[in-house]
Amino acid sequence: MGAKEIISGYMGETVNGLFKRINADFFEKITEIRMRVGKPLIIVKERREYFLNKDGDFEHAAGRGYIVTQTDIQDALALMSDYSLYAFEEELRGGYITLAGGHRVGITGRAVMESGHVRGLKNISGFNIRISHEIKGCADDVICKLALPRLFDTMIISPPGRGKTTLLRDIIRQLSDGLPGRFAGVTVGVADERSEIAGCFRGAPQNDVGIRTDVLDGCPKAAGMAMLLRAMSPRVIAVDELGGRQDAAAVEEIVNAGVCLICTIHGADIGEIRNKNALSDILYIFKRFVVLSGPGRINVYDERGEPV
Repeated sequence: MGAKEIISGYMGETVNGLFKRINADFFEKITEIRMRVGKPLIIVKERREYFLNKDGDFEHAAGRGYIVTQTDIQDALALMSDYSLYAFEEELRGGYITLAGGHRVGITGRAVMESGHVRGLKNISGFNIRISHEIKGCADDVICKLALPRLFDTMIISPPGRGKTTLLRDIIRQLSDGLPGRFAGVTVGVADERSEIAGCFRGAPQNDVGIRTDVLDGCPKAAGMAMLLRAMSPRVIAVDELGGRQDAAAVEEIVNAGVCLICTIHGADIGEIRNKNALSDILYIFKRFVVLSGPGRINVYDERGEPV
């Protein structure tokens, strides 16, 4: 089932009807759908915004776009949660729900607080539906530089929206499955804190992350990496968007145990990453840096900053 059928099925009658009018090929290229109560419905494709009018046609003027109602939000939320928000309480604490197909819905509303922590959300007012895109083979040009003559601890560096998670996902798949005639597949553990790598739905990965991959979904990265290390005997651990000092401490534990790490981080280049205090002390660990500088522009460097 394609993204159009999946996403439309989670919408109420009105928005479902609008989405059904969108060409399937166009829909497959959509990256985000933004729905805010009282605001025009916005569709993002190839970094351009489109407004969908009440007839299901695209407009460039916001004033002619279909205005999202509270009923649209409530109907969609009921379908996304299978009419049981209680069952999705844990996900709502993080501000998102993962749908079939690995599509992820960011949710805004009023935070319900308890002892200084977010317990959940109520009065839901908006969605950001991020369409999951698998691009199998996008790591073909880099995989051998990361896996031969041995596995290298690797950091993928990219500004937001350049495809680092998509690249990481395909690296995981290829390491897990192996490349006939080049290298054997290895066990990979994925700490998928925000369900963006494997896109788990009810515990099952919706994206192809390989036959030897174990996914710990929805767990904070540092805790997830430690749990995978102790319980699943991985040869590689993969994580998206490495961040603070807790993550750095977990990375050191992984490497000291002889496990290879593949991770991503926001940044423009290696120089910018060196200035991030929380991670500067562990950069010595990485022997490969993959830098995404633009669409289709991927460069691989060694620990000395030399091209590989």
